[in-house]
Amino acid sequence: MRPFVKWAGGKRQLLTKLKRCWPTKFNRYIEPFVGGGIVFLTIRPSHAILGDTNSDLINCYKVVRDGVDKLIKALDFYVPHVLDKEFYCMTRDLDPYKLSEVEQAARLIFLNKTCYNGLYRVNHEGRFNVPFGRNERPPRLYEEVNLRNVSKALHNVELVVGDFRDTMTCASRGDFLYLDPPYHRSPDTCFTAYTINGFGEHDHIRLARLFRTLHERGCRLLLSNSDTKLVRELYKDFQIVSVMTNRPINCVGAKRNSFPELLIMNYNP
Repeated sequence: MRPFVKWAGGKRQLLTKLKRCWPTKFNRYIEPFVGGGIVFLTIRPSHAILGDTNSDLINCYKVVRDGVDKLIKALDFYVPHVLDKEFYCMTRDLDPYKLSEVEQAARLIFLNKTCYNGLYRVNHEGRFNVPFGRNERPPRLYEEVNLRNVSKALHNVELVVGDFRDTMTCASRGDFLYLDPPYHRSPDTCFTAYTINGFGEHDHIRLARLFRTLHERGCRLLLSNSDTKLVRELYKDFQIVSVMTNRPINCVGAKRNSFPELLIMNYNP
């Protein structure tokens, strides 16, 4: 199975290294920053809780889980328009909250697959503002077999919209949590925010405190983040592994490669 949306910060490049780190046995799988969900789709846990602050994204997961047939029909309406910039701009300007849940999900997938670089970004008013992509060939909005398989994988999954605490605080001994927050940013990063509220230094500090609380509770925790002084300081008491990856959303082309990241664990992999 593969993610049905592109998402900035996706973990495809790190997947092999992440596989070496996650535990082989656990109770529930919990992921409060699900994004494209590639780690969930690779682990395929029998019981899981997935969350995100992005209500559009979580609605999309719910529609894939509960109404995949209706979603496929709605997506087929968009297929002839994948190279139409005027149609893209008109769709982007729609108010998603005046649409049905299925229509919201189809719109999100269409914009995600046809916008520039598959980026989800909003302005200060919370409006999606990514320009039309430079697609030479028609992008594929969905693969039916994959979408139906993802729907089955989500069957017993609880989906949560809200702050990471809303997803994590129910965690108990033996649960495995993978944490992939919006990375602590360096000053040269042009990317702004996935949601109108963003994710700042205070949020990283809150997350580190909850990480420690859940460690004391007996949970197994794996976190990925950028290699910065703050992140190393917040998790200095835990196991830290440095890895290198690419950073395709950086506005400086020379800084899209060989970006240092950290994998942080409260257990021995």
